Amino acid sequence: QVQLVESGGGLVQPGGSLRLSCAASLSASGIQDMGWYRQAPGKQRELVARITPGNSITYAGSVKGRFTISRDNAKNTVYLQMNNLKPEDTAVYYCNVIRPPYGYWGQGTQVTVSS
Repeated sequence: QVQLVESGGGLVQPGGSLRLSCAASLSASGIQDMGWYRQAPGKQRELVARITPGNSITYAGSVKGRFTISRDNAKNTVYLQMNNLKPEDTAVYYCNVIRPPYGYWGQGTQVTVSS
């Protein structure tokens, strides 16, 4: 079993920054891809960014150039640095990790971008 603990969400003004963190439990050896998804009210959950163990990265087009995903394999932690936030980035952000053959989700952290 893998437990994920997310932190770093909150309320920020447009143009501001936030950094999300997601730490997997210490017994989580064998983790492969790690990523962040988000779900806005009334919308489907969508991929924000994903990173492989070898640091190959995929971003959603809407966040390219503004968000940066990174991981610390020694700590089983994935980060999402979000800069130049926009109101349309408002959503619940979920951490996702793959430890074959299963995928695991965090509890979600609210990000609200509003003036």
